[in-house]
Amino acid sequence: MKNILVILGHPDTNSFCGALAREFIESARTTKDSEVRELQLGQLQFDPILWHGYNQIQELEPDLVKAQELIQWSNHMVFVYPNWWGAMPALMKGFFDRVFLPGYAFKYRESSLPDKLLSGRTAQLLVTMDTPAWYYRWIYRSPGHNEMKRTILEFCGIKVRKISEFAPIKGSSQQQREKWIAVAKDLGSKV
Repeated sequence: MKNILVILGHPDTNSFCGALAREFIESARTTKDSEVRELQLGQLQFDPILWHGYNQIQELEPDLVKAQELIQWSNHMVFVYPNWWGAMPALMKGFFDRVFLPGYAFKYRESSLPDKLLSGRTAQLLVTMDTPAWYYRWIYRSPGHNEMKRTILEFCGIKVRKISEFAPIKGSSQQQREKWIAVAKDLGSKV
């Protein structure tokens, strides 16, 4: 059975990212042998600032404890979020800072690379942008995708299977947005 956790990283659940997430979830729930759960970061109550780095671990708020439990439950995660200033929103970055902690997501080792404590999971990214996708990839070299894929998820053992870009959002027509919603629905049916 596939346990799918969809994480909406946009603070506004009524955003276009929210619409993509809802369509993905609805479609994935019709897939045999899958259970789908959802985290909407904009609805969670937590301090996104890691005040002392990893020198002093802050006590996790109840919503973050639940988030860690859902991540442990999942074997596939879907992150739906906008690309702002080249990367994820601050709320989503704060979520990773607070939840993907040493001893939970990774474990430091002396004279060696860290242990990847979330191994065995896969992920996919659904990312909206105002920048044209080709420009983001060729001119900017995909900084936000690299951050998510390599320096966060793969660092903790999560293999990113697919990155889907929806861009440019700014100035897109209703017809184009409906096509993108259909893409999210199709992705959900294939998970």
